Amino acid sequence: MTTLLVNTHEAKSRLSELIREAESGSHVIVARNGRPVAKIIAWPPQDPERVLGSWAGRVSISGDIVGSDDEVIAIFEKSAEETLD
Repeated sequence: MTTLLVNTHEAKSRLSELIREAESGSHVIVARNGRPVAKIIAWPPQDPERVLGSWAGRVSISGDIVGSDDEVIAIFEKSAEETLD
């Protein structure tokens, strides 16, 4: 990854080029009197829009997926009894 350090005057003259550099992944740092003061970065890509119902018909659920588990219930009951003792 390339890092470009440019002064403000040069940045004004080459802004379009520096934006293309940032879009391609380069770090573009703008300096005033040799001191970094700003960074030109690429805008992050937009997440695709979510569409309700796009998974309709693609997923099937068989049986009870949230039902009680006898072993887990026994552990909780045992824990509750020990706490009361």
